[in-house]
Parts: sequence; structure tokens; C-alpha cells
Amino acid sequence: MALQDILDDFALLDEWEDRYRYLIELGRTLEPLPEDAHNEQNKVRGCASQVWVETRVERNAAGAPVLHFRGDSDAHIVRGLVALTLALFSGHTAEEIVATDALGVYRDLGLAEHLTPQRSNGVRAMIERIKSDARAALA
Repeated sequence: MALQDILDDFALLDEWEDRYRYLIELGRTLEPLPEDAHNEQNKVRGCASQVWVETRVERNAAGAPVLHFRGDSDAHIVRGLVALTLALFSGHTAEEIVATDALGVYRDLGLAEHLTPQRSNGVRAMIERIKSDARAALA
């Protein structure tokens, strides 16, 4: 799902119960992650729930690395957070990914104050993992 569509949908939801339900629905839209991708290399460290992010790097016409991500989690709300994070980063150049203020997007959506500290730490770990992959693609 496109990031702008997600942001627009979030803006229509006033109640946090509705926003949590929307996150769960968003998680159901994730492309299935193959079972063999649920491995230690793809596992995101620092998440209370199990989270996996698979990274694929391509080069665009200018030769810049473009990263594509797939992800999964064993928790419904976290799957939604994975979907939101992948919508934010997947298909962008490594430079764009490194420059993106993902935590700012989470703050703007009001997620920062409505997630448990454990989930917030997991989101930060997932964002850092993606940015680390982007920095590696630039090296």
C-alpha cells in the first residue's frame, strides 16, 4: 500500500481503537514472507515480538542503490507497524532511506505516544536495521 494512502486513511480515524484496527488490517496486506526468509539473518534484534525484514538491493538507471523490503511479524499490531515502515522505505534509494525521518512520521501519526515502550523500541530497531542496510548499500 502506498504511504500517502496510509497517511490519508489515518487522518480519517479519530479514535485510537479504530487506528489500532487499521494497523491490524494494514498488516494483513503485507506480501507473504516465504518460510525460509523467517531466519536469523532477517530477524530484527530489539523487538519484543518476532520481526523479520528481508532486503533486496537493485540499481536504478543512474546506478544508485534502490532497496526493496518484505517483512513479517508474529504479532498483529506489529505486522501493521511493519507494513507502515515498509511503505515508508521500500522502493527508495539508499540515500533517501538514510535521510528519511521515520520517527517523525510515527510522531505525526500519533503513534509515538500510543505505543508501549517495548513496541516503540521495536519500531526504532526496525528503522535502524533498514537504515543500516541502506548505509551498507551505499558503501
